[in-house]
Amino acid sequence: MTTFALLLTQSPFAGQAFQSCLRFAKAAVQANHQVEHIFLYQDAVLAASAAIDLPSDEPDAAVLLADFCQQQQIPLLFCSTAAEKRGVSLQPPQLGAGYQLAGLAEHAMRLSHCDKLVQF
Repeated sequence: MTTFALLLTQSPFAGQAFQSCLRFAKAAVQANHQVEHIFLYQDAVLAASAAIDLPSDEPDAAVLLADFCQQQQIPLLFCSTAAEKRGVSLQPPQLGAGYQLAGLAEHAMRLSHCDKLVQF
C-alpha cells in the first residue's frame, strides 16, 4: 500500500486539475492505497471560498472534491497565507464545507508520513 499526498495549485475554474485530482484520489482509494491529505496552494485556495456561485450548468469540482474527502475522511487543507493574498476569507461561515485551514509547515510535516507527492 502506498500513501499519497496530493497538491493542487491551479484555480478550480481554470483547467482540469481538480477533476484530475478527484479521479486520482478515487482510483487510489479503490486500489487500497491511502490518500493522507490534499493540500491546496497558490490559486487552488480559491476553492475554499463559499462565496463562489457557479452557473447551474457547470459542475463544481471544488464541491465534488470536498464531498469525496468528507466521505473518505481525507483532510482537505488549504494554505492560509495563499488564501489571504487572494482575498479568501478565513472565517468559518465564508469557507466551503470540508475545507480546513492549514499552513505550509503542516503540509510539510504531513509529507513525512507519505510515500509519494502528486501535484495537479
